[in-house]
Amino acid sequence: MTAIRIGLCGIGTVGGGVLELLGRNGEVLAGRAGAPLEIVHVGARRDREGVATGSATVSRDVLAVAADPAVDILVEAIGGTEDAHELVSRALKAGKHVVTANKALIAEHGNELLALAEAQGVSLRFEAAVAGGIPIIKALREGLAANRVSWLAGIINGTGNFILTGMAEEEREFADVLAEAQALGYAEADPTFDVEGIDAAHKLVILAAIAFNTSLRFDAVYTEGISALTPEDLAYADELGYVVKHLGVARETGDGLELRVHPTLLPKELLLAKVAGVKNAVLVEGDAVGPTLYYGAGAGGGATASAVMADVIDLARELSRGQRCPLPSLGLPMGELRELPILPMGEVRTAWYLRLEAADRPGVMSQVSRILGDQGISIEALIQKAPQSGQTRVPVVVVTNVASQGNLERAVLAIEALESIAGPVTRIRIESLDG
Repeated sequence: MTAIRIGLCGIGTVGGGVLELLGRNGEVLAGRAGAPLEIVHVGARRDREGVATGSATVSRDVLAVAADPAVDILVEAIGGTEDAHELVSRALKAGKHVVTANKALIAEHGNELLALAEAQGVSLRFEAAVAGGIPIIKALREGLAANRVSWLAGIINGTGNFILTGMAEEEREFADVLAEAQALGYAEADPTFDVEGIDAAHKLVILAAIAFNTSLRFDAVYTEGISALTPEDLAYADELGYVVKHLGVARETGDGLELRVHPTLLPKELLLAKVAGVKNAVLVEGDAVGPTLYYGAGAGGGATASAVMADVIDLARELSRGQRCPLPSLGLPMGELRELPILPMGEVRTAWYLRLEAADRPGVMSQVSRILGDQGISIEALIQKAPQSGQTRVPVVVVTNVASQGNLERAVLAIEALESIAGPVTRIRIESLDG
């Protein structure tokens, strides 16, 4: 059988994982692909110790791989957006299928690149861009194709989940657990993308586009990080029966599409709440199948290479059978996608956790309750600790019923203006994920 020829750009964690996986499981992969899979051209700016490229041509200019007529499928593993955008664009224009693990590239430039792939009659695949080795994109696009998805929610950044797990289980400060994550290689020297939710937002946009048959809208995602969370908040959540997770949520309502990444209190009994450490998980609600949970390794060379090679095998099956009619990567052709309005965050409704420092005297909570009531918000649960000796203010935690963010923010502003309340009010959304 004629081999399917692969051009690999980048031999870092992901690219190195692809080489290792193909070297270890090449015979099995060939059987599943319907043809041998051969890496014929590698683009890498420098060699990497311990990574063997075999008999493949090696170019320091990755664009040479895109121009190589011997390459059938190009695997982009260089990362970033600017150079990767140029590389993928050139490969698609040259009539090559492309597989990438680059979530930022797809979230920010995917509409353009997918339209280009469609016009060229080739495919741009990106299973590895979301949740590492978990086949969530294939599940949404194919396994749940008969369903109307109402919502999805996911722990889709392992670094943030590792930090929150350490803070909750060991009562440690954010900065302390972040330093450990960096030492272990789970977090970058500059962890902004992970801890402020940008990485999760990239992934959420991709999931939402497939789940709701809409275009990629990274510019519309509400993003809130975890750096302001304290061990006290996680301990209070535990006392109330919740776990704090950094969640990506997409939900279609009658008024528009919710796209949001933020810390969230989840009931302890939910399977999603039990996902710890660097693992990822995505919960999807379909009208026919109900809730389904997808769990596993969200990062790492092996897990990501697994997802990359799954895409390569899918494409190789088509090529080995002489087929050139690729499945639309978002489930529908670009021209058939819906342009859903994005629901403003002020209209998004959730329950709320509030923590405030209140003067230890009668009448304070009646003032707080009245302000919340003026916005149609009722108190569902309350924790008020007894003051320590000499303490004039006490922490108070309030759990509210479901309320819009707009109403909640107006109430919080009025509460913070009270003479009896010190400092800002901490607020975290609560999700039950039951509809």
